[in-house]
Amino acid sequence: MSQRYEILDLSNLRRRPTATKTSIDTELHASKACKNQLPPETIDSVFQLKLRRSFSQRHPVLSENVLSSPVGRLRRGPHVPIIWLSQRGQNFHTSCSHRALPAPLIWLVLKPLQKITAIILGRSIRNWWLALPPNKQLLLRQEVWRCRWKLTAGGMAAMVVMAIFLLTNLDESPVTGRTRLLVFSRENYMELAAVIADGYMEEFANSLVPEKDPRHQVVEIVVQHLAQRNQDIPEVASIPWSVHVVDSPIVNAFVLPNGKVFMFTGMLEAVADVHQLTFILGHEMAHAVLGHSAEQASLSHAVDFLSLIMLTAIWALCPRDSLAVLGQWIQTKLKQFMLDQPYSRKLEAEADQVGLQLAAKACADVRAGPVFWQQMEINDQLTGEPTIPEWLSTHPSHKNRVTQLDRLVPQYLELRESCSCPALPATDPRTVFSQSVKVLLEKGRKEVKGNEERLKPLPLPQSLNTELRRTILPGGPDTALPASDTATPLGIPSHTPWPSQPHPLGP
Repeated sequence: MSQRYEILDLSNLRRRPTATKTSIDTELHASKACKNQLPPETIDSVFQLKLRRSFSQRHPVLSENVLSSPVGRLRRGPHVPIIWLSQRGQNFHTSCSHRALPAPLIWLVLKPLQKITAIILGRSIRNWWLALPPNKQLLLRQEVWRCRWKLTAGGMAAMVVMAIFLLTNLDESPVTGRTRLLVFSRENYMELAAVIADGYMEEFANSLVPEKDPRHQVVEIVVQHLAQRNQDIPEVASIPWSVHVVDSPIVNAFVLPNGKVFMFTGMLEAVADVHQLTFILGHEMAHAVLGHSAEQASLSHAVDFLSLIMLTAIWALCPRDSLAVLGQWIQTKLKQFMLDQPYSRKLEAEADQVGLQLAAKACADVRAGPVFWQQMEINDQLTGEPTIPEWLSTHPSHKNRVTQLDRLVPQYLELRESCSCPALPATDPRTVFSQSVKVLLEKGRKEVKGNEERLKPLPLPQSLNTELRRTILPGGPDTALPASDTATPLGIPSHTPWPSQPHPLGP
C-alpha cells in the first residue's frame, strides 16, 4: 500500500526580516516577545502535516483494541501523539557520532602524534634513568632536592600560564548564557563542517531522497518553520539551514555546525506526529546553535594537554612496559567515564532544553517531547535491546530525559502561550500515552492468562490415574506386574523395568 503525505506550499513559510538582536537571559528565555510571528492559520497547517500512514493502517490489531477503549477515543485529536512500537531493533542516538568534531583539521592529524611522542619521551626518560650508575642516581636526587623550591616555582608558573590561557578563552553560550571554554572559533568549525558535509553527501549520494519527495518536504517545512519562529536568536538567523533526507531504516538525525540537516527515514517512522518531529529537529538544531561541537573539542584539547603530561609520567615511572600500558589504559578509562561522557550527557540535556524552547516558540505541543522518549524506552524493552547504565553512555537515559522534560514542560507551555500560538487540546498526550500503554499491558496479561488456562492439564480420572501408576511404577508396593507382553498406554512394554528401578522378578 502506498503511503500518502499531506504537504504544504513552501511559499507559506517565506522568511521574514531578521529581528534585532536581543539580550540573552540565563533563564533560557532569549525572547518571550516572539517577534517573528506567523498567521495562526499557517501555524495550524504546519502541525496538521501527516508524516506517514495512519496508526490504524500500520497496526490494525493494536489500533482496534486501543481506539475502541474509552482511553483510545481520546487519541483522535490531531495534536495527540499515537503509540509507536517499532519492529526494528535499531539503537537511537539523537546526534551523529561525528557531531562533536575533535578539533580543526591540523590538530586532528597531530593528536595521535602527540600521544606517541609522549610515550616515546616517557620511555626514554625511564631507560636513561635505569642506565645511570647508582652513585649518579643518588647525586641527581640530591640535586633535585636542593632545587625543590625552584622546581616548585616553575610548576606554579606553568599553572598560572595555563589558568590565564583558560580564562582568556572563556565564552558565553548562546541562549543559555552558560560560561564555557571555547578555544576554537565558530568560523573554523564552519569551514571544517563544510568538509565533513561534503563527505556525508558522497556517502549518502545513492540514498538521498529527492527534494520533491513528500518526506523531504515535510522535514523542510518543519526546519524552515523552526528557523522562522526563532529569528530573534542571532545564531539561528545567521545559519543557512538546508535539509537532506537519507532513505535508511536507521533511527537517527543530526545537524552539522553549518546548518546541514541530515534526517533518516527511520526517524520519520519513529516519530508519532509532527510535534515530535519538531522537538527532535529542535534538539538537533540546538546543537548547532549552541556550538556544542566547538565546545566539546575545546575541552578535549585542554584535557588532552594535561593527559600528555600524565602519560609521559606514567611511562617514565612504571618499571616495565606492561605496567605502563595498564596505567595508560586506566588513565584513558578514568578520563572517559569521569569527564568525557558526563560532559557529553550535560550537552545533550542542554540541547533537549533549548530544543524544547525552539519548539515552543514554533507553536509545537511541547508535551510531545517526553512522550517520544517514553516510546523509545518501550521500544527498547520490546525489541530486547540491552539496557546500558547511564554512566557508561554519552547520552542520558530515556527515563531521565522524560523526567527532565516533564519538569520543563510547564515553563515552555507558558512561553508558547506568550507567542500567540493556537490553543492546545485539553487532553494531555502524556496522560493518553500512559493510559493507552496500561490498556495494552492489561490486554496482554489477559491473553497470557487465557493461554495458560488453555494449556493447563485436565485432572485424570481415578481409574486412568491408577492404570498409569501401575504402568510407570511397576515396582511400587500397590502395583502388580501385568501378565502380558503388550505395550502400556505410554508405549513401554510391560516387561521393561523403569530406569533406576530393579526388575520386580530379579535377574
